[in-house]
Amino acid sequence: MAAYRLQLTAALLLTVWYSSANAVCGLASDIGAGGGNSGGGSGGKTIKIGHVAPLSGPQAHYGKDNENGVRMAIEDLNGQGISIGSEKVRFEIQAEDDAADPKQGTAAAQKLCDAKVAGVVGHLNSGTTIPASKVYHDCGIPHVTGAATNPALTKPGYDTTYRIIANDNALGAALALYAADRLKLKKVAIIDDRTAYGQGVAEVFKKTAVSKGMQVVDEQFTNDKATDFMAILTAVKSKNPDAIFYGGMDPQAGPMLRQMEQLGMTNIKYFGGDGICTSEIAKLSAGAKTLNNVVCAEGGASIAKMPRGETWKKRYDAKYPGQFQVYSPYTYDATLVLVDAMKRAGSADPKKYIRFLQNTNCTGVTAQISFEKTGELKNAATTLYQYKDGKKQPL
Repeated sequence: MAAYRLQLTAALLLTVWYSSANAVCGLASDIGAGGGNSGGGSGGKTIKIGHVAPLSGPQAHYGKDNENGVRMAIEDLNGQGISIGSEKVRFEIQAEDDAADPKQGTAAAQKLCDAKVAGVVGHLNSGTTIPASKVYHDCGIPHVTGAATNPALTKPGYDTTYRIIANDNALGAALALYAADRLKLKKVAIIDDRTAYGQGVAEVFKKTAVSKGMQVVDEQFTNDKATDFMAILTAVKSKNPDAIFYGGMDPQAGPMLRQMEQLGMTNIKYFGGDGICTSEIAKLSAGAKTLNNVVCAEGGASIAKMPRGETWKKRYDAKYPGQFQVYSPYTYDATLVLVDAMKRAGSADPKKYIRFLQNTNCTGVTAQISFEKTGELKNAATTLYQYKDGKKQPL
């Protein structure tokens, strides 16, 4: 247990630590910590930043939150009158809806390629981001995701693909370690939604749990459109697990928690990755007591422990009341990271600024941001959360 706490603490300290000598990503001053939005921003060359996420369907609340982060970053950048090279520029968002569908995701990616955007923030889901990453690679446009966590995303080694959040190897493992070492649980059932994200995080949880001596007593599958889980949960209940791990998103996790309560499964812990770690799950579970049994993981530090998280969050809530979910601080930073590379390169041409993106080293709202050769974030932390009185709180 002591070693486990030490590992998490070390990762957190590495992520929260930053040097005052490093610039704020993409900005001339520290807007993320309360600086003003004064300055120019009118006129100059227009540079388009693409953004893709589900803006329709049951995951639209995630997508809107992500888009808000990009829009907020662009407003801050334009408020400072940014120059690239010797030329004043203005940034615009080109927002596309992929509805969390892989085919629509690749179509949106191709549309952004055809529009010759300078860079892309997105996508949300691993199942859309992975196929879209090849489209961006083929057309030479960098993309930075602050949400897609499947480790397979960076395996092809594309120099156009970057992630500024911990991947599922960190999320699934942290949850399994907590279940085994801290809670001393022995038996777990695993359910996933068959998406790239859901299967990926569930597999990492399973592998780590088994390595810690936990017994997987049942494995069940659903899909990312389902709302009725009674048959699955009845089968799981018969195996008497101490916990359920769900690999998927909150539109399924919320109803599942309600149905667990209906079946009397109120003493079973419920684990999940960042896909269920939202404020929306409290609404979707409709006051079910089982929400109090949820332990979920997010990549990155909690808002309170991000370098500029609390002040940024106050600004976000004032601009977009009630819309915050999980990833908007990361899409904000992803936008600034793209622009930071353009500024250092003196060009918004992807062919010219991409090597500067690879050498990123700047302070964002969420962390000190620099990348491994694979495009993964260096020293990525993970935070576990629970729910009390319907509100998410860091453990």
